[in-house]
Amino acid sequence: MARALRWPDLVGLGLGGMVGAGVVVTTGRATRLHAGPGVVVSYAIAGLCALLSAFCYTEFAVDMPVAGGAFSYLRVTFGEFAAFLTGANLIMEYVFSNAAVARSFTAYMGTAVGVDAPSKWRIAVPGLPNGFNQVDLVAVGVILLISVCICYSTKESSKVNMVLTAVHVAFILFIIVMGFWRGDARNLTHPADPAHPGGFFPNGVGGVFSGAAMVYLSYIGYDAVSTMAEEVERPARDIPIGVSGSVIIVTVLYCLMAASMSMLLPYDAIDTEAPFSGAFRGSDGWGWVSNVIGAGASLGILTSLMVAMLGQARYLCVIGRSGVMPAWLAKVHPKTATPVNASAFLGLLTAALALFTELDILLNLVCIGTLFVFYMVSNAVVYRRYVVGPTGSSTESGDRQPSAWPTLAFLLAFSLIALSFTLVWKLAPEGGRTRVGLLSACGAAAVATVGAFQALVPQAHTPELWGVPGMPWVPAASVFLNVFLLGSLDRPSYVRFGFFSAAAVLVYVLYSVHASYDAEESATLDGAKVQDEACRV
Repeated sequence: MARALRWPDLVGLGLGGMVGAGVVVTTGRATRLHAGPGVVVSYAIAGLCALLSAFCYTEFAVDMPVAGGAFSYLRVTFGEFAAFLTGANLIMEYVFSNAAVARSFTAYMGTAVGVDAPSKWRIAVPGLPNGFNQVDLVAVGVILLISVCICYSTKESSKVNMVLTAVHVAFILFIIVMGFWRGDARNLTHPADPAHPGGFFPNGVGGVFSGAAMVYLSYIGYDAVSTMAEEVERPARDIPIGVSGSVIIVTVLYCLMAASMSMLLPYDAIDTEAPFSGAFRGSDGWGWVSNVIGAGASLGILTSLMVAMLGQARYLCVIGRSGVMPAWLAKVHPKTATPVNASAFLGLLTAALALFTELDILLNLVCIGTLFVFYMVSNAVVYRRYVVGPTGSSTESGDRQPSAWPTLAFLLAFSLIALSFTLVWKLAPEGGRTRVGLLSACGAAAVATVGAFQALVPQAHTPELWGVPGMPWVPAASVFLNVFLLGSLDRPSYVRFGFFSAAAVLVYVLYSVHASYDAEESATLDGAKVQDEACRV
């Protein structure tokens, strides 16, 4: 693929991927149900977690500037099966979330033009079951148009995304200014109903962390930048700036949005579904602000869709290259230098889902697959530093590769400690000394485990261009926080994750492992044939 992207393009792609319609809804639910005005701190915690994971992605992307993102990284560390399993779940999460976001475009666009009921723009089919009986042609049209755009040119798609993102950020700044202008600082500490708890943290520290787990959905999308690494002009400079810069900018914007919304209304009076537009709807002379917010959310949906579809096509393209999926998906068009087949296939699949299926845009949407991939990448960057080495086969200390068991034992033990902390946090009764003691013990055990590993196990190599700072503390913190957020998800999330994982394992066993072996055999035979012909000459 053509190397045509620079760090401003990557920052724009990161912003476009994260600053979507998600924040408009997650902020209201996290504020009213969990954190109260302390949702500002929730966004800061979620932003820190996203930044730690972004560091891990960046080291891989700089050292391996190829398309494919997490699939490529996990393949060179934990092997083909782990890479296929995580990649398959991530692609399915992208497809389902893109379908949901596309359907939400109809609703938000309706708000922008003053149509309150999105069903007016959908076709009811009485013969179909509930949840599948509202045909949304607008969503299908949006997906197909974006699919054509990303098939045409990556650089042109980046330019379109930059324009849409700039306009959407302007809308966000408008919301922030209006919120602070019309807001009242008293709402930060006083609820509408005196019977409800007051203060900046009405539900305590637990509510802040529960809110952080909920709003983390608004940060998903920065990983799409790493999938564009093969098309970046100077990966060592541009990727760290693009990934880290976009996460930091988005965190600041989200914290300001949360603060402005908390000033508009008391936390117990906020509309959980549409907090910003709800705060202005019905206000004398201020109803037009609700329409502006609808237009801004519509632009956010377009940018999120474009970045997500750019990233998922490159995931599938690299999976096709590896031989575990049909090679047809890896075809890159000679003129546009884009993975047209992967883009078209995923575009049609997403459009088919968006046509009939009612999917909740946000909080009912499963994010477990994405968090699982972030968890795996954080583990993989530690394993690669201490075991695999820079090329996947050699190390700085010599030709002999270090034993993997100390590193694997550390990763397993640390994950179990993080899981124990999460279970105690969720299940132990609040306010008891036993709970505090167990949480403190888990925290001390986590710190001691990382310290012992750092002191006893030497690194196999140090990255030449860019590496995660504070190894292994930063990846360990990322693992801990991702496990904690995974523990906050509900049971249906794990059921869906298990279903997709089982289906992925079935595909891998029945097709992928054989196709990959055949591809390797074919490559070996082709290489031997070339050598034989060279000897004859």
